[in-house]
Amino acid sequence: MTLKMNGTFRIDNLRKYSSETVEGLRGALLAGANATADPRRENFFDLEAGDRIFYIHLNRTGTVLLLACWRKEPARQFISRETPLLEPIVKGQWPVEPAKPSQAFAANR
Repeated sequence: MTLKMNGTFRIDNLRKYSSETVEGLRGALLAGANATADPRRENFFDLEAGDRIFYIHLNRTGTVLLLACWRKEPARQFISRETPLLEPIVKGQWPVEPAKPSQAFAANR
């Protein structure tokens, strides 16, 4: 969903993030940003803004509580360059030898 705030609103910076971070959140809320509601907590959201994700709470007075902020990491950074990609399987051949049942398992059959 898109979360957009109008007019002036207060952002409580509970973790003392930089003013640049707070203004980035303010700009995202004014422009409208993609938000995902926290399914376990009412009025808590993950808000995506550029390369950042903000975890916020909107309270009843309209104040935004900035609880956390982190940079999005591209998924490709989590894959080691040394990790081979999946190899195609040739019909009838396994890329690795299938595991054989242990003797204890076979005895219980």
